[in-house]
Amino acid sequence: MTVKEMQERKKELGYTNAQIAELSGVPLGTVQKVLGGITLTPRYETLMALEQVLEDHGGMVIRESPKAYMTKKQGEYTLDDYYHVIPDDMRVELIDGVIYNMTAPLSVHQLITGYVYSILLHHVLGKDGECLPLIAPTDVQLDCDEKTMVEPDVMIVCDRSKVISRCVYGAPDFIIEVLSKSTKKKDSVIKLNKYLNAGVREYWMIDPDMKKVIVYDFENEEYPVIYGFDAKVPVRIWNGECEVDFAKVYEHVKFLYERKS
Repeated sequence: MTVKEMQERKKELGYTNAQIAELSGVPLGTVQKVLGGITLTPRYETLMALEQVLEDHGGMVIRESPKAYMTKKQGEYTLDDYYHVIPDDMRVELIDGVIYNMTAPLSVHQLITGYVYSILLHHVLGKDGECLPLIAPTDVQLDCDEKTMVEPDVMIVCDRSKVISRCVYGAPDFIIEVLSKSTKKKDSVIKLNKYLNAGVREYWMIDPDMKKVIVYDFENEEYPVIYGFDAKVPVRIWNGECEVDFAKVYEHVKFLYERKS
């Protein structure tokens, strides 16, 4: 059954995308992309799952998903699973063979991330520097192995040979993670240790709830250094030539705190 035939069959049956997703076990976002013609080359397994539902004449009967996306034990997943098994619209990180789901970030997270990234980029452009600031979503094959792929919020890579077409291959020099309730433990424990052991030189954790910036200068073994949202925080890998004024960062997002929703 072609995608066009599936679209016609969907109209004939009167199914919604949500109903098809429920029946097939395919994530709603993937159903929308495939049947909306956005995904031009859907996975074979996805097409088979959709076809099974749309060819069914027996009515709306809930069945098990024809494809289980999470079939291994945590700790056994590899980059092959990351690229070929996890659905396209599911954001995850792979750390030491463990899959971690990534929920959609809050507005404050995105505003802080974008603002800080712009400061780093402006500094590099002004200096005509070699370092490359990057912003999520950008994959990082942190350990250059098959068991870990992370997606930092902001990073700086000074060795341009590490930036390849599909990802950053190896440890960035500098990483920022903006904490949320769902990622705080992972960012402040698991990824902290991964970044340290991988050779990241400097790591910032920005905590919007506590209005704090926790800095780990791994290169000089000075950590943690904690700043408030009223401080100017120097980028140590650049010897403080660039700094982020968090009073201005807070002004940028203060309306969200005042709204409290």
